Amino acid sequence: MRNNVKIIVTGADGQLGKEFARELNKSDINHLAFDKDSLDITDFKKVNEVIEKIKPDFVINCAAFNDVDGAEKEWQKAFLVNGVAARNLVLACNRNNSVFVHYSSDYVFDGKKGAPYTIADAPGPINKYGESKRLGERNVEHLSERYYLIRLSWVFGENPKASFPLKLMERAKTNKTLKIVNDQISSPAFVEDITKATLDLIGSGQYGLYHLANEGFCSRYEWAKYVLEKLKWQGELLPAESGDFETPAQRPRFSALDNFPLKSIISYKLPAWQEATDKFLKRIQKNL
Repeated sequence: MRNNVKIIVTGADGQLGKEFARELNKSDINHLAFDKDSLDITDFKKVNEVIEKIKPDFVINCAAFNDVDGAEKEWQKAFLVNGVAARNLVLACNRNNSVFVHYSSDYVFDGKKGAPYTIADAPGPINKYGESKRLGERNVEHLSERYYLIRLSWVFGENPKASFPLKLMERAKTNKTLKIVNDQISSPAFVEDITKATLDLIGSGQYGLYHLANEGFCSRYEWAKYVLEKLKWQGELLPAESGDFETPAQRPRFSALDNFPLKSIISYKLPAWQEATDKFLKRIQKNL
């Protein structure tokens, strides 16, 4: 990524948006970061005014409605933020010759394949959140002139409300026994690795659809076991089934992502999920 580009980041108050701000500051790349209060991406007029004024080379959309269970009830809000707002950004980017970078989710798949999903697999969401993300994908694919559409899975970073390891650690402080589902399997994706790979990818000029996650896959239970063993937690961790927990939204059972053909474009494989988790734990312990 050359230093003379200009980038807009939306969703700057989220864990991925914050990571982009950190990385772009470190790399001395010209950028402007907007949170939901400074730019309402559901308002086309405001979105177009901002992009027309700044005329960025890239618009990286990290804004999203990520409450999977909440989307079952607030489906209109989810569709607005994850679907309609993507269209707003696409159209404004087209008008101002900006490349659009948009993130989607492994939850656009139904989880029935039993093997990691590739970019050639047909989506089939089984909850409102997945449907909202798929709506955003279709708007990008059908309307954008130049785009990177990047599916992520099990994103984790430093947001205690959204990061599975952080939520797990918080529960482990006050519970001697934890039950974690072992029948939901996917690919963890560390925000540090997502950000680096995205910047390398968008510098390639090879537009299109991509999957981006740390290598390998695991169940929530396996991931929790790995984290808690690293932290030398003394409690009891028990495997559970999804049916043991009542949730408004159904989750895909196996939604791991295959990164093909990412390596051929950015020239490296992302670290395994275990290595990414180690990096994350070292980072947060340093910041405690």
